[in-house]
Amino acid sequence: MNQDLPADVADALATLLSADTPVNVALRRQVPHLGVLERCTCGCGTAYFDLDTGKVEPAPTGPGTLVAAEAQLLTEAGECPGEVLVFTQGGYLSWLEVCSWSDDIDVTLSVARDWMQPRSTPERPASG
Repeated sequence: MNQDLPADVADALATLLSADTPVNVALRRQVPHLGVLERCTCGCGTAYFDLDTGKVEPAPTGPGTLVAAEAQLLTEAGECPGEVLVFTQGGYLSWLEVCSWSDDIDVTLSVARDWMQPRSTPERPASG
């Protein structure tokens, strides 16, 4: 497995999974075994993961697809141009998604690192 995650992905995961909840602790144990399978082609920074599930235990999230962590993005001007979400499937890291809510601000994972305001996320099913 590629243990050299791109810096923007590694930084985002470190920020998003920083709380010492049982889910975050288990997900942080998966990061050394994580690789990036694919990135979104629009340039936003969304990353789809490749994980050797035989080397790690699942996080206690349940069997479905869930939002395990999220952070709203707040600019220096106080604007909220989007958010970053970490998804799990069956307790395993699955993808990191960058969501843009702004037509005026170019939201990418690289710039989002400075704007992330993590919040406690009760595990919830993914929509859509």
